[in-house]
Amino acid sequence: MPSTQLRQTVLTAATNVVVKIGTQLLTSEDGDQQSLDPAFIRRIAKQVAQLRKDGRQVTLVSSGAVGAGCVELGITKRPTDVAELQAVAAVGQRQMMTLWDKAFSKYGLGVGQVVLTRTDFDDRVRFLNIRNCINKLHELGSIPVLNENDAVAVDELRFGDNDLLAAMTANALRADALLLLTVVDGLLDNSGAVIDLVDDMSAYQGLSRGGSSKWGRGGMSSKLESAKLVTDAGEIAVIASGREKDVLTRLLKGERLGTVFLPADRKLDSRQRWIALTARPSGTLGIDDGAAKAVCGRGKSLLASGIIQITGRFQRGDVLLVRSQAGKEISRGLTNYSAEELRLIMGKRSSQFQKILGNAAYDEVIHRDNLVVLGGNERS
Repeated sequence: MPSTQLRQTVLTAATNVVVKIGTQLLTSEDGDQQSLDPAFIRRIAKQVAQLRKDGRQVTLVSSGAVGAGCVELGITKRPTDVAELQAVAAVGQRQMMTLWDKAFSKYGLGVGQVVLTRTDFDDRVRFLNIRNCINKLHELGSIPVLNENDAVAVDELRFGDNDLLAAMTANALRADALLLLTVVDGLLDNSGAVIDLVDDMSAYQGLSRGGSSKWGRGGMSSKLESAKLVTDAGEIAVIASGREKDVLTRLLKGERLGTVFLPADRKLDSRQRWIALTARPSGTLGIDDGAAKAVCGRGKSLLASGIIQITGRFQRGDVLLVRSQAGKEISRGLTNYSAEELRLIMGKRSSQFQKILGNAAYDEVIHRDNLVVLGGNERS
């Protein structure tokens, strides 16, 4: 589908949108001195308020807590010490929410702060609670403003950057579009021109040059990964400049701004998104070619007879990654057996399970209803 048609048919019809705003947009620098940019926040609030009047639901993912904390505390560079970083974020998060609240109050809208860690999305119940909370905030007339909980997050709890948080939020909400606002006009080709449409993400990975700013953690690479997470679920993503005048309202009118990413033909439901694209796998299963053909080609459940390798420690109900004999990631699903149980029955027929395990057993290791094939999202 051409970019113009995609924008006119999908973006103009989008009623549920997640917008991610990077640290560089929320702050400005003069040499080593950093300052917040309340005028920019007011401009975004004005656009979001207009979109809400138009019947659209906008969820914001706002970076900037660390930068705001550094401004207030007189710190001239992003801390590297974990405790200092957490303390700075705690100060800055309050400051950022004050600015958002003040900006939205002009339009009679409140704000609701939602701070999250990576593990909140790994747990199915908490994943659903996130969605319910955000939806209720919208019902109550408040704009949800999300951020990673830097005040408590350590490496194993981190998203890595708010681009990933935004993508996972979009998938949790089944949002129609993810808009990633940054300081460049979109994904640029080797000549510096904006690429209008991306239909094959793998063809553009080499263009993700450039790292994060000295205040933020994201970069173009993380934005491409986040866009892929959303398009693989069957929704549209856009990378555009937040400094473009009225960028949000213009994007959702179908104007040709930034880079648009073509969604897959197959739309995953909420549960499939959690299994395939959100929860981190607790272990890995290697399967033979016959089992791979059954799972990917014929939509069958995964049986123990086709398992040739098991790694990790996991329990019943955990998400597992399934690899082909060649090592390719082919699916993810919820296991009916623990790692210890699977090591006893791998390669065996289901008729042998009860004797081996000593209790009633499932015929399938992963039932087809709990399994999502990866790489099956061809784009038109």
